[in-house]
Amino acid sequence: MREILEAIQAGASGEEISQLPIPQHYRAAFVRKEEVGIFEGLASQEKDPRLSLHVGEVATPELAPDEAYVAVMASAINFNTVWSAIFEPISTFAFLERLGRERKWGARHNLPYHVVGSDASGVVVRVGSAVRNFKPGDRVVVHCNYVDDQDPDGHDDSMMAANQRIWGFESNFGGLADLALVKANQLMPKPAHLSWEEAACNALTNSTSYRMLVSRNGAQMKQGDTVFIWGATGGLGGYAVQYVLNGGGIPVGVVSSAAKVKLLKDLGCEAVIDRSEARYRFWKDERTQDESEWRRLGKDIRSLVGQDPDIVFEHPGRQTMGASVFIARRGGTIVTCAATTGYMIEYDNRHLWMKLKTIKSSHFANYKEAWEANRLVCRGVIQPTLSMVFPLEKVGEAAYQVHHNLHEGKIGVLCLSPEEGLGIDDPQLRAKVGEDRITLFRRHQG
Repeated sequence: MREILEAIQAGASGEEISQLPIPQHYRAAFVRKEEVGIFEGLASQEKDPRLSLHVGEVATPELAPDEAYVAVMASAINFNTVWSAIFEPISTFAFLERLGRERKWGARHNLPYHVVGSDASGVVVRVGSAVRNFKPGDRVVVHCNYVDDQDPDGHDDSMMAANQRIWGFESNFGGLADLALVKANQLMPKPAHLSWEEAACNALTNSTSYRMLVSRNGAQMKQGDTVFIWGATGGLGGYAVQYVLNGGGIPVGVVSSAAKVKLLKDLGCEAVIDRSEARYRFWKDERTQDESEWRRLGKDIRSLVGQDPDIVFEHPGRQTMGASVFIARRGGTIVTCAATTGYMIEYDNRHLWMKLKTIKSSHFANYKEAWEANRLVCRGVIQPTLSMVFPLEKVGEAAYQVHHNLHEGKIGVLCLSPEEGLGIDDPQLRAKVGEDRITLFRRHQG
């Protein structure tokens, strides 16, 4: 991989890069099947990704006709990497075993180790015989929708395909590595004005937020809509706020500290609730929710923007879903994509059916949605939410930070890139967009 890195840094042509040998092994972050039980009996927050995420050499898989090898310059941590590392809600080796039953190319993934990571930026170094739109030398980012074209349900919306998976979570050979194996329909152009690590942090969460709010498959936000956003400075919420502002909506952001309030206001969100100050207690105990606290939250929202939310951007899950259903306005939409506080949710169905509200599920994005979301980043309309960067050797610590919510936005990971700030090919656009806007989350993280 050193020869490939040197060629990239020297500005080698695509033809030159295509002639470089692909190594038989490469450095990667992975979990081991033999360690699935190491956290048995521990609560989720006691499970430590630093103990289960390993960095070492793994064998390079064979390249399928519709795939590409990407030299990964940088990657990022998503919550699914935390789930992989703490083996919950189930071990991801179950996903690899299922994929392994899909004939020859699927069988490559069923290994005693799982290379994780669902984001990447880098350079294409080799393509399979069926790849048409990308070639060696192309600077790319990778989105994580891992799907083929043989399921008819996937041809209207590929997220509906029965074999749809998340790359690096439900498949092997993910992005937290020096080399990644991806399908050609995961590739998108790298934003030329961003560094490798800034470009790497966007695809999963930016595309998810786009589908949830903008796409016809999501809430289809319109101008003037009030959108309530949980975790508004997080990896998902930071993009959601930008989409609401860009689309003429009114964001109401919830954060957990005064410092995050300042970040959110600098991002352009004027209506902010600091839950550490408000001290909402939605649950009286593990089984009983407190409707009076839902009402208090609703009152606080109306005091800020004068109405109940048209859309609630929901991803914490168990801790907040009851409140989310309650605070949405009559006929409003609760769009949900995750459950970071627990997936066994409860809400009062009377507040849903009697007020004609809708719960809309959403899961990542199809290729078109991911492409459009990336195009907005490429144009400088949507900014990266990168706040911290770790080297690949410290990937366990990076995942630990995400697991315990010790960060803002997204945490990046340098893979082949030897230092931060490399990979910027369009300094003119960067200057036009503004360094302060691009690095807002980084500056607030300190």
